[in-house]
Amino acid sequence: MSQYRFIQAHQAGYPITLLCRVLGVARSGYYAWVRRGVPAREQADQQLTERITTIYRESRQTYGSPRVHATLRHAGVRCGRKRVARLMRQAALTGCRARRRSRTTRSDPVHVPAPNLIERRFTVAQLDQLWAGDITYIPTWEGWLYLAVILDVCSRRVVGWAMADHLGGTLTQAALTMALERRRPGPDLIQHTDRGSQYTATAYRAVLRAHGVTASMSRAGDCYDNALAESFFATLKTELIDRQPWPTRRAVRQAIFEWIEAFYNRQRLHSALGYQSPVGFEEALTAVRLVA
Repeated sequence: MSQYRFIQAHQAGYPITLLCRVLGVARSGYYAWVRRGVPAREQADQQLTERITTIYRESRQTYGSPRVHATLRHAGVRCGRKRVARLMRQAALTGCRARRRSRTTRSDPVHVPAPNLIERRFTVAQLDQLWAGDITYIPTWEGWLYLAVILDVCSRRVVGWAMADHLGGTLTQAALTMALERRRPGPDLIQHTDRGSQYTATAYRAVLRAHGVTASMSRAGDCYDNALAESFFATLKTELIDRQPWPTRRAVRQAIFEWIEAFYNRQRLHSALGYQSPVGFEEALTAVRLVA
């Protein structure tokens, strides 16, 4: 009975008589419940709730029941997803939820955009076959901080990123350079972005050509054509940016760096990857191909 469990949990701080009176239960009934002992199912729920709470805290208080359930499954704990959701509700553990965002892409009428080679097909079987890039802005008390990222569509891993206090072309080139140096892709790579002026610029397109990368761009005004990058930014803002104010650009720079490299790439479970982290997915994919 939930009232009895509450009394047992708070009896060190309040008299049992007072707790019983406030909750409207008989003291004799409470003592009878104690003598009978906690049922095995309740004990199991208490133990599972402790594990769920630990997982939730390690996720930086961002996981909802699907990712908590997946983490338990990876650890060999067999339980139903509905049970996890119920225990999380009872413990007041709530995952982060995304808010609706507005688009801010600014096209350059001088430069001709690349054709859309993807047509919303964000599924590939190999690494470094398709990258997705985009830019977002982060509010701080000092002004905007701009973030450019490049993700490998196969693994959802952030392979390149850059931050600056301006929206110039060097921002996207820095993210692209990081990705190229880290991954050293082959000649079959396609990079998909929106039609922002930073991506249609001559200097940026020249870097792509120099490395044999084919450019692909979304249709005008259609955010769904670059949905994968949009989804990443929604996750970043929901799980990190929107949870506190950022007084300085330096503070949010450090937080974003740590979130991308330590948490998102290496720890956070991704539903599209069968609830694996991007790095874990890449390692598993590489291991399978080495065996084959």
